[in-house]
Amino acid sequence: MHHFNDIFQMAANRHGGPDALEAKLVKPKSVAELAAIPDDRWLSIISKTVFQAGFNWKVIENKWDGFETAFDGFDVGRCAFMDDEKFDALLQDTRIVRNGTKIAAVRDNAAFLLELREEGGTGQVLGGWPSEDFAGLLAMLGKRGSRLGGASAQFAMRFVGRDSFMLSQDVTARLIAEGVVDKPVTSKKAMAAVQGAFNTWMDQSGRSLTEISRVLAMSL
Repeated sequence: MHHFNDIFQMAANRHGGPDALEAKLVKPKSVAELAAIPDDRWLSIISKTVFQAGFNWKVIENKWDGFETAFDGFDVGRCAFMDDEKFDALLQDTRIVRNGTKIAAVRDNAAFLLELREEGGTGQVLGGWPSEDFAGLLAMLGKRGSRLGGASAQFAMRFVGRDSFMLSQDVTARLIAEGVVDKPVTSKKAMAAVQGAFNTWMDQSGRSLTEISRVLAMSL
C-alpha cells in the first residue's frame, strides 16, 4: 500500500499540480457545526438520498421544494407520527415522487432521529462518531435507519458535511490497486480493511476522511 504522499502526488500529476489539487479538496464540518444542524435538516438530507437511490437525481433535485412542503419541512415529530391519512395523501401528491416504500422510510427515519435525540442529539451522535470508526457509523445507520444501507448512508453523511469516505467506483479502484480489497466492498471484513487503510492514511497525512477519499478518487 502506497504512502498517502505518493497517492497525493499521483492525483496532483493528473490535476494540475499540488496547489490545483488542494483547491479541489473540501474539509468536513466540525463536530460543533454538525451538532448545530437542526434535526429537520438531517431528515431532509437523509430523505433526499433515499429518494435519489435508483432514481434520476436531477428529477429529485428539481422537485425538492415540493418535497419540503409535502413533508411539512421535514419536521421530525410530524413525520415520525405520520398517520394513514397523511400517508395516503402523500401517495397522491404530485409534488413528490410517489413511492410508498420511500415515503415510509421518511417516517421510519424520523422515528430513528427521535431515538437519537434521546441519546444526546442527532448532530452529536452522527457528527461526533469517531472518523476512525466511520465504518461502524455506516453499519449503525444501515441497521437502525431505513433504506440507509450501501451508498445511501455514505451520500447522506457526505452531503450533510460530516467527515466521510465514499466508496465510489474510482475510490474502489484505487483501494483495489493498493491491495486493500480485491473487489467492490460488500462484506464486514472488506469494510474493516477499508477503514484500516483510511486510518493509516489519516495518520500519515493528518487529513480527514473526506479529503483522503477525494484524493483517492482523483488519483486514477
